[in-house]
This record gives sequence, structure tokens and C-alpha cells, in this order.
Amino acid sequence: MNRKSLMSLSNDRLSYLVALRHELHRRPEISGEEEQTAARIVAELQSLCADRIWTGLGGHGVAAEFTGTADGPTVLLRCELDGLPIREISALPYKSEVEGKGHLCGHDGHMVSMLGVVMRLGQRPTTGRVVLLFQPAEETGAGAQAVIDDPRWLEIKPDYAFAYHNVPARPMGEIGVRAGAGNCASRGMQILLEGKSSHAAAPEDGLSPAAAMAALMTALPTLSHGVIGDDAFALATLTHANLGEPTFGISPADGELRVTLRCMANERMETLIADALTLVDQHCGGLRTEVHWHDIFRAVTNDEEATAIAAEVAREQGHALSDMALPMRWSEDFGRFGDDGAKAAMLYVGSGEDCPQLHNPDYDFPDTLLPIVIDQFCGIVQKILGSPEK
Repeated sequence: MNRKSLMSLSNDRLSYLVALRHELHRRPEISGEEEQTAARIVAELQSLCADRIWTGLGGHGVAAEFTGTADGPTVLLRCELDGLPIREISALPYKSEVEGKGHLCGHDGHMVSMLGVVMRLGQRPTTGRVVLLFQPAEETGAGAQAVIDDPRWLEIKPDYAFAYHNVPARPMGEIGVRAGAGNCASRGMQILLEGKSSHAAAPEDGLSPAAAMAALMTALPTLSHGVIGDDAFALATLTHANLGEPTFGISPADGELRVTLRCMANERMETLIADALTLVDQHCGGLRTEVHWHDIFRAVTNDEEATAIAAEVAREQGHALSDMALPMRWSEDFGRFGDDGAKAAMLYVGSGEDCPQLHNPDYDFPDTLLPIVIDQFCGIVQKILGSPEK
């Protein structure tokens, strides 16, 4: 690094990043399918002369190493590759060209932010190393663990890990931090019920799951408890129900329910799971039942030291800083990196009070957020790995 490289990005480079985001926005790939997005990111990392690039991490994940001239810690900056299976509704000139898929959570902006950090740092830290991780399959909760399970993760394993998510309805560029509970744990519970079909004129000769489903649809939401911020907080949200076939002549044999379980701590999730399974046992007598778990997210628990570093940088750079009183109810699989031993912190960066909500069909990452995020994460790297004056 040199003093000039620590200045804000030139207008040309910022314009390049904006154009790259729009390119990525037009061609979203959902979880597990991020092959072309990963290839595009690899091309950018090669142009930035990364010291080493890993590909195919936990699926289509990509990581790149930028090494300093002296020994020091490893700082991981993580972002996400995947889009969503949601149809985009907008008049943007860079609107998604893939029917039924869109970058409607801002991962396109997260990716170019981290590329911008390396550009602004002049590619190399002073000591230690910076590793950029472009993680697959965040939206399903599977990607982070798949990366960690990759044998090559031991070559990357960081001392510190940082990430951010843009947060609509919060002031543009406000840096939100919270030590401790940051994002809720959640998981999808799929309940399959099987009885015996019969003629609709003789339902007593079959075994319909209708009554059990109705009972569960009433009982499962009663597992919800308290409000976010309470240790005992729990939320059970019914998301899908299906009974039999769309006919009039058959008393049904099969049914399916889906519910999302959510709480602040991983330990609380274990009791919530046990309570939900108890309700299935209580209400499904005589029926064959199967329970499957999907989209499993562990809680994000932000490390105190890493959070304090991020807050100090925000204050020094003059960013609006919010010491958040409450965690986010939505989930993020970034918590896996803290579970793996890194001092990890997620930042929650406001994307504007008028910005549509995440996963809305008209959401779009605001390009004006890019220089704020790039400055913030450059500051974090310099705080840990040193600056030219040291």
C-alpha cells in the first residue's frame, strides 16, 4: 500500500464497480448455480493480481488472498454470490434477464464492494493477509458450512471475519453494529403426513390428515413467544399447506405443512425443535409422518472485539453509527465463521429509508452505498493489519 492508494477510489474505478454491479444484476444465479457469477469474479481477482485464488469452494465459492510483507493475522472479508428465485419487477435498464430470478437481496452490491476494498487498499495489506471470500448458497443457509467443510479451508482459516448486509428502512450509509446476538437462528420444518384415501362419499373408510393438519396449523404458531431481544424469544411462522389433490371425489391421504422456526440463540432453537416435534406426535396419531429440515441457519453472534473495531472505524471515518439495541429477525449463515473460531462481526449498513424491503420484487441495491462500505472495510483492514504510518 502507499498513501495515494489509501485515498478514496477514483471516479473511473467507482464507475467501473457500478457498471460491474449492473452486469451481475442482469445475470443472477440462485443458490448452488453460481458458476458464471463465480467465473466473472475470478476474472476480476486475476486482474487485481491476487496472490492466490481458490475456486470451487463448497460448491462455486471463490476466495482470493492478498498477502502483506510481514507476518500478521488473516482478515476474511466475506460476501455472497447468489441471487433469489424471485421475479424482478422494475424498469431498470439493467433489470434481470433471467426469468424468475433476481438479485433482490443486494448480493451484487456486496460482491463489488469487496472488490472495491482491494482496489482502494492498493491490493496488499501492510502485514498479515486479506482474504476475500465470495460465498455460495447463502440464501439456503448451506453455503458457509460447505465452504468450511472443504479441506482447503484450512489454508484460508481466518483470525478475523467481517461481512455486512444492507438494511432497507435505515438511513443511507448508517453503520449498525451489535456485539452478541446479531441475527436469529432459523430453520424450515417440513411435515409430511400420510393416511389412506377413500371415496369422498365414504371418508370414514379412509384416514384423512385434514384434522391433524388443522390442529397443527393452530398449535404450531402458539410456539411463538416474547419479542426480539428476549432470550426466550421464539417465532413459528406457517409458510405452506397442501392437502390432497384438487378433486371432489377423493377423501385425501396426503398432506404437507411447512413452518419456519426462529429464535435468537442456537440453544433456544434446540428446545423449539423439541416442542414442535412434540406437537406433531400429539396431533398425528394413526398417520405416518416424516419431518425434514431445510434452510438451516445458526445464529450470528458477533464477537465483542471485532464489533468494537468496526465501531471505532465508523467513528473515525465520520459515518453515522448505530449501536443497535436489538438483533435482526432475519437469518444469515455468516454465523458459521464465528462458530469455526474466527473473531467475527457482521455489520448492518442502512440502504435508505425509502429503499424497498429485501426480497421485494422491486428491490435494488443503491450504488451510492458503495464508497461508504468500501471506506468502512478498508478502515477495518488497516486497523488490524496496519497502515503505512506504522
